[in-house]
Amino acid sequence: MEESLYYRFGGEKTLRQLVEIFYDKVARHPDLAPIFPDDFTLTKEKQFKFLSQFFGGPDLYTRAYGHPMLRARHLRFPITPTRARAWLACMQETLDELGLEDRIKQEMMMRFTYTAQHMINTPDEKD
Repeated sequence: MEESLYYRFGGEKTLRQLVEIFYDKVARHPDLAPIFPDDFTLTKEKQFKFLSQFFGGPDLYTRAYGHPMLRARHLRFPITPTRARAWLACMQETLDELGLEDRIKQEMMMRFTYTAQHMINTPDEKD
């Protein structure tokens, strides 16, 4: 049986690095920063726990908060196609900085892309 993606990319240590680098980018991104809190401490911890189980590691998020219900938990935030693309761009940059193997990055981005598209709940404003 193949090892889960969580363990193939380096487990907890790599995931903590990913979350730190990623949210530093989000905090500076003009399309993303407005929908996030000023203090990222809880956001980072929730993301770490969620991604742990999302990639086949320990089910930390469910143990702490119950079923992720990802779309429902994000409905209060206006997630536009532009914001989804910005989120994915920040994540791609993060994965590149971590120096992960290409096939692992591709597998992660495929899962992130599907999820980001699923989170869109607001159309982009027309000019």
